Amino acid sequence: MTREEKAVVIEELTQKLKDNGAFYVTDASGLTVEQINAFRRMCFKAGVEYKVYKNTLIQKALQQLDNDYSEFYEKVLKGFSGILFAGEVANAPAKVIRDFRKSGMSDTKPMLKGASIDNDLYIGEEHLKMLSELKSKHELIGEIIGLLQSPAKNVVSALQSGGNTLAGLVKTLSEREQ
Repeated sequence: MTREEKAVVIEELTQKLKDNGAFYVTDASGLTVEQINAFRRMCFKAGVEYKVYKNTLIQKALQQLDNDYSEFYEKVLKGFSGILFAGEVANAPAKVIRDFRKSGMSDTKPMLKGASIDNDLYIGEEHLKMLSELKSKHELIGEIIGLLQSPAKNVVSALQSGGNTLAGLVKTLSEREQ
């Protein structure tokens, strides 16, 4: 690969990293072609993009971003590295990794080496469970709307039930006097 080609790849990768609020670096070494293809299909269905890059190209692209990724260079960018770009749902790559392992294709691969979500770094496999259980932006908005609607629903139902009781009481009292 020539310097010009590397510069183009670094520029494209830098733009992808800027465009995606979350990305995950994984190690899928040792997987067969069939397993990798199945993993890529799962990624595609979940709206996650999976690409393999050289560690030096990843490092150069990360250096062009505003955040400090020095810990990433030392601990994550070693050996085989593939990047999962999350798109809009930050926990989607973690769910894809978890679901791929549950499918029985592989128990330990792809292994999570590190993740960056909104400039917060998560380094190591031990963060996979927590990252897969994170709620997406849309789920959080839905919960907030539900919580905001709950008091209003309670007031409306109390008024409706109270109105029926009050109307019944007035009717009973009016019939009694006659």
